[in-house]
Amino acid sequence: MDSQNKELKNLLVINSSARTAGSQSRKLAETLINYWKNKQINYKIHIRELGNQNIPHITEEWISAAFKPLANRNREEVNALKRSDEYITELKDADIIAIASPMYNWSIPSSLKAYIDQIVRVNETWKYNPDNIQNPYIGLLENKKVILLLTRGSQGYEKGSYNEHIDFQTNYLKRVFNVMGISDIHVVHLDGEANDKEKYNLAINSAHQRIIDLIETKLS
Repeated sequence: MDSQNKELKNLLVINSSARTAGSQSRKLAETLINYWKNKQINYKIHIRELGNQNIPHITEEWISAAFKPLANRNREEVNALKRSDEYITELKDADIIAIASPMYNWSIPSSLKAYIDQIVRVNETWKYNPDNIQNPYIGLLENKKVILLLTRGSQGYEKGSYNEHIDFQTNYLKRVFNVMGISDIHVVHLDGEANDKEKYNLAINSAHQRIIDLIETKLS
């Protein structure tokens, strides 16, 4: 099948580490990008940088604007949502969304949290369902897959393990994308940078191989 007939696959990669050359989450993202290029015939890749950028926090003006129809927003309110509009357009255009995130203080980098506040937006990525008070969120992002590329300095964050109770990274990110309508979520984690170096090198190789396996079996 030639590239003109093969369905276009759009990959959005979001980097959130404050580190550059030494970032393991960025290296995981690089493996995803490079193997994706080799695997796909017809593709588009967009990389969104968060870790080294000033991601704006939401403001009172942002909140006021987000709950108004576009026609009712003044110029200042329109400007307040410009970055949010840009981020959301990228999400809507993507077929696969990859979040590369280290664990900072048992959670996610502040830049990624600020980005999440910009994209979890009523009537854009979710809408409210008053008839279901227990689960009132209807996601508006459909037919998308997410891969979480997560790195943690320590170990034992898996379900049932000794650090599960302080993992505020994995389930939070899953919940964010669930609210926006995405349930097809895959996780590749790389743990133990602060521990045994030989075991960590084995873990690195395993994590990169899991990314390749995911592309072959789940993401293509």
